[in-house]
Amino acid sequence: MKDERFLKLMSRTYPTAQATAAEIINLKAILTLPKGTEYFFSDLHGESGAFLYQLRSASGVVRRKINDLFEQSLGTDEQDELAALIYYPESGLEKAHRQKENYDDWSRITIYRLVELCKDAGSKYTRSKVRKKMPENFAYIIDELMHASGSNKQHYTHEIIFTIVETGMGDDFIIALCYLIQSILVDRLHIIGDVFDRGPHADVIMDALMEQRDIDIQWGNHDMSWMGAACGSPALVANVVRLGISYNNFDVLEDGYGINLRPLSDFAARIYADDPCSCFSPHTLDANEYDPVDLPLAAKMHKAITIIQLKLEEQLIHRHPEYHMENRLLLERIDFTANTTRVDGTTYPLRDTLFPTVNPKSPLKLTAEEQELMHALVSSFSHSERLQRHIRFLFSNGSMYLSCNSNLLYHGCIPLKKDGSFATVSINGKTYSGKSYFDYIDTTVRQMFFSPHGSHVQQNAADFAWYLWCGPLSPLFGKSKLSMFERYFLDDPKTRVEVMNPYYTHLDDQKVCENILEEFGLDPATSHIINGHVPVRLKEGESPIKAGGKLFMIDGGISKAYQNQTGIGGYTLVYNSHYLALAQHMPLAPGKRMEEQSPKVQIVEAVKKRVTVGDTDTGAELRQQIAELEDLLAAYRSGQCKEKIRK
Repeated sequence: MKDERFLKLMSRTYPTAQATAAEIINLKAILTLPKGTEYFFSDLHGESGAFLYQLRSASGVVRRKINDLFEQSLGTDEQDELAALIYYPESGLEKAHRQKENYDDWSRITIYRLVELCKDAGSKYTRSKVRKKMPENFAYIIDELMHASGSNKQHYTHEIIFTIVETGMGDDFIIALCYLIQSILVDRLHIIGDVFDRGPHADVIMDALMEQRDIDIQWGNHDMSWMGAACGSPALVANVVRLGISYNNFDVLEDGYGINLRPLSDFAARIYADDPCSCFSPHTLDANEYDPVDLPLAAKMHKAITIIQLKLEEQLIHRHPEYHMENRLLLERIDFTANTTRVDGTTYPLRDTLFPTVNPKSPLKLTAEEQELMHALVSSFSHSERLQRHIRFLFSNGSMYLSCNSNLLYHGCIPLKKDGSFATVSINGKTYSGKSYFDYIDTTVRQMFFSPHGSHVQQNAADFAWYLWCGPLSPLFGKSKLSMFERYFLDDPKTRVEVMNPYYTHLDDQKVCENILEEFGLDPATSHIINGHVPVRLKEGESPIKAGGKLFMIDGGISKAYQNQTGIGGYTLVYNSHYLALAQHMPLAPGKRMEEQSPKVQIVEAVKKRVTVGDTDTGAELRQQIAELEDLLAAYRSGQCKEKIRK
């Protein structure tokens, strides 16, 4: 029996025995319902078009449900048209206005069909749960249409739909139904890192994620870079700007977040006026040509911010000897007379020798103009209202890892030794490994956002965020080094080799995967690891399914920058009440038929007994609530707690 104080607190919500019993009945019934469908995405990298298509189509589920319901009444083209309307209702209605001869009749028929899809999609959820997803202005009408049945209500539903169209509300109602279908079909959304960089509109993706009712995000290294930049880390501000320019992607910086790049443009044009900056030309693959920019100027901007970043990073390495990154002090090691530098004890010639802002006697010191430029950029990031809103969402809905329904989710890797045991990290006299290291990181990163700005704790956490971006024992990075300097300034490809953490050599080792699951408190016999970060080169024979189905690597190349390596357009992992399945997507091609865009779905694990809410983490929480309510009910019936009957 719970203590009296706790029972009194509960009685405020459930003031009578009848109210308490009603809630027990409700919760026990919910336990028997099929679990909701979970969708797992990874490494979105700003590809808003491809991601939104996959999300709105529920990775092909919408199209399959249309076929299941209307196979006998609609041809393939009509099914495609209905699917396209659900994915993009505004543009679909605009097209219908132009093409449909009797638009009102088409609207009424479409509403009927959409209501049938809503009924089917919501059939495994409680009426209350579905209603919470409905737009407030149409909730009552949609609820009536979805649950009106039998011959006695045929005229009633007909009149509702007829009047919706007659009053001119047809378009708004169709849009509401389309978005409701999308929302119902994706019950919970998991984003396993790297929303940002490379692609044109991470900002659009973040807006879409913030509209989801049940979502979690496991931070990736590119997310961490933006989080640190938004929190005022100069090194990560420089990194974000450099990456944006390097991918010829100015949209997200300037238009998406209002970052003022004019000071950088003016500075670079003046300082590097006579320098072709040929080693700094932005990527010019068709997949990355997002903006019509002056490429020679972009190359100068690219070099200017790269030099600044190298200075800031090497200053940071000196501030933190505990990072053990002295081998990255390459700008500091340049011999400006011989135009060489040393990498791992070997001397290499530089392929770019023009350093107008570097003082050989003090190579890491920013010039007065560079300091002023960085102050302006840091201020621009700090005062971007939209960026700050998005980053706050990443903190409130994100974490380093998540254990959910027997699945362990994290972006990069668990740092391991060569023998597959957990690597240890010493920080401030304490040793961390495995889960304890992830917990330490999670706590420290939050200090970057929530501690007083400019405090020692906040600045130290921001520096640590930079380490997470590129440090050798960062679980988000997972490599021996980030060979940024070598790629820009050295020709020898041997210098650019980035050795992967031993984790990646043990991906197919079932015992190692079981040890990781056990470390994080999951049953190795029934659980899985789901992560991304490293693209699966399917065209070279790689498989996203590792260790006999214990681990799923779901970075399949939604980013256009990786599609030449992967050969596909990304993976979605789908976990419903019947099975765990991989949806393999093709690169988004707007001109293709809907059927050709549908993903290939492979069931990777079927369940013997349909999974119910009672089998999930939510079920465990509900059973705890039921036990507490049963204590309250017993207290009412024994007289320990008095009912509060309202007159």
